[in-house]
Amino acid sequence: MKSTLAGRGRRRVRRALAGDRGAVTTELVIATPLLLLALLAIVQFALWSHATHVAQAAAAEGLAAARTQDGTAAGGRAAAQRLLDDLARGPLRSSRVEVARTATSASVSVQGEAVAVLPGVHLHVHAETAGEVERFVPDA
Repeated sequence: MKSTLAGRGRRRVRRALAGDRGAVTTELVIATPLLLLALLAIVQFALWSHATHVAQAAAAEGLAAARTQDGTAAGGRAAAQRLLDDLARGPLRSSRVEVARTATSASVSVQGEAVAVLPGVHLHVHAETAGEVERFVPDA
């Protein structure tokens, strides 16, 4: 009697599930690429964020060198480029450093492009910083 009840139960389950054949496969074919695309988008955002931080650090380093009392625009550009050479081999590509220095102020701009994980995505990175030039002012 037990085997007959078990056999009937199995047949009922098979009949109930017969209309859902292939549903899991279809869901997997649609959901898996979307999940991978979402994961790659998260990685792309993280790389862009890291490249932005590298550009900001290079701009700050260039400004620190350019705004000293005896600093020059070329010295600021060299300091920013050294930092980019050390840090930007991975996340920041095609970087450009522009430094402007006058008698009273200095500014540094770093531009580049974040490494692309997603095909066809080009995320630009820009960091800019400015400050007054340090100078000796005698007491009056």
